[in-house]
Amino acid sequence: MVNVLPADTFIVVNKTILNDNDRNLLILLYQPIIGANAISLYYTLWSYLDKLELLSNEWTHHHILRDMMISNSELIDARVKLEAIGLIKTYVKKGNVNNFVYELYSPISAQEFINNPALNMAIYNAVGKLEYERIVNYFRIPKVNLKEYEDVTSKFSDVFEFNSTPLTDNLIYDIKKSNYRKLEILSKIDINTILSLINDDMLNKKSITKDTKDFLYKISYVYNYDNDDMIELIRNSITEKHTIDKKKLQEIANKYYRFDNMGKLPSIIYKNQPEYLRKDNLDTSNRSRMIHMFEVTSPYDFICSKCKTGNPTSSDLAIISYLLIDLNLKPGVVNVLIDYVLKINNNKLIKSFVEVIASQWSKSNIETVEDAMNIAEKEYKKRKSTPKIVKKSITPDWFNKEIEEDTASIEEIEKLESRMKRS
Repeated sequence: MVNVLPADTFIVVNKTILNDNDRNLLILLYQPIIGANAISLYYTLWSYLDKLELLSNEWTHHHILRDMMISNSELIDARVKLEAIGLIKTYVKKGNVNNFVYELYSPISAQEFINNPALNMAIYNAVGKLEYERIVNYFRIPKVNLKEYEDVTSKFSDVFEFNSTPLTDNLIYDIKKSNYRKLEILSKIDINTILSLINDDMLNKKSITKDTKDFLYKISYVYNYDNDDMIELIRNSITEKHTIDKKKLQEIANKYYRFDNMGKLPSIIYKNQPEYLRKDNLDTSNRSRMIHMFEVTSPYDFICSKCKTGNPTSSDLAIISYLLIDLNLKPGVVNVLIDYVLKINNNKLIKSFVEVIASQWSKSNIETVEDAMNIAEKEYKKRKSTPKIVKKSITPDWFNKEIEEDTASIEEIEKLESRMKRS
C-alpha cells in the first residue's frame, strides 16, 4: 500500500450512479462496520464531483484533511476500509508528488448485503441482535396477499410495435449505470477438491454456479473452515434435488461455530496491524526488522511459528481470540504480547497469566508495536528489580539494546519471514 502525503494530488471519478437511497444504505449498513470517518470520506469524495457528478477537479490531499479535520493516518485508515468493503478503488502514479485516482462505486442493495455471509455477520456483530432486526425490518418489502387477485399487467408487445427496422449498429456501451465492486476475499479452501470428494449421486455438480462457489468461499472465510469442514457442511445441506441449500448450509455453519466457541459468533477484526498504526521510516537494524514482522504477521501465523508442530492448540487460539475480540488489542500488539509471555513464562501460554498483562496494556491504550515493545521492556525491568524466588526466565531478544549482535533474534526474524513467504 502506498502512503499518502498532504501534497499528493488526486481526482475523483464516478464509476456509477449515486442517489439518495444510497445514503440510507451507507448509514444503516456500511457505517456500523467501517465507521464514521470512512463514510465521511466517501461523502467528501462524492461532494468533489462536478455538477454532472462525473469527474472532480484535481486537488491535493491537504484539501481533504482540512475539510474533514482529520489526521493523515486517519485518512489512510478510512480509505483502506472503503477499498476493502468495495466502495472505492484506488490507483496511483508515483513520482516526486504522487498522483491518485479514486473511483467511486455504489453500495450494494440491502438484499445483497444482508444475504452476503461476510457482510451479514459483520453488521450483526457491529450492532447487536435488536438493532440488526430493526435494520432488516426497515428494508423488508411489505407482504400483500394476492391469492384472490389476477395479474392483468400489460406486456410491452401488447402496447407498442415497431414500424421500421430497429437500430442495431453502433451499440453504445459506456452509458452511465450503477456499478458495484464485489468483496475480494482470498480463501484457503479449494472448491474443485471439495466437489471431487462428494459423490455425483449425492450432488449435481452442474448446479454449482459461480455465485454458489462465491458463497462457499465467503462461508469458509467468515467461519475459518477448511476443506474437510466444508465437505461436511455441503453434505449436510444437500436437497432432495441434489443441490446445495445455501440457507441451510449457513445455519449449520453458524450452529457448528457457536458450539465450538461457547456460543460466540465470528467478529470482524484486522487481520494484521492496520497501516495507520505501523512505524514509518524503519531502518535496516534487527529491531526494525522485528517491528516490521510483528506488524505484517497475523497473530495466527505468529503463534504457528512458535509451535514445533506448526499447529496451535485450541487453548492458544482461544487466547488469541480473547486478546483480539474481547480486549480489542491490535494484531501487532498481540504478537508482541505473545512473544513476551512465552519468553518470561517458559514457553507457556496460560490464559490467566496473559489476561493480567493484556488487561494492563488495554487500559494503557497500547496500539502500536513499538509502544508494546517499550512497555514490555519496562515491565521486565520491574520484574527483575522485584526480589522473588522464581525460575530463570528467558527475555525476548528485542529487550537487548545491542540487538544487532544477538544471533537468536536474526534466526527468529528469518523464520517468520520464511513463513510469510510461504503463506
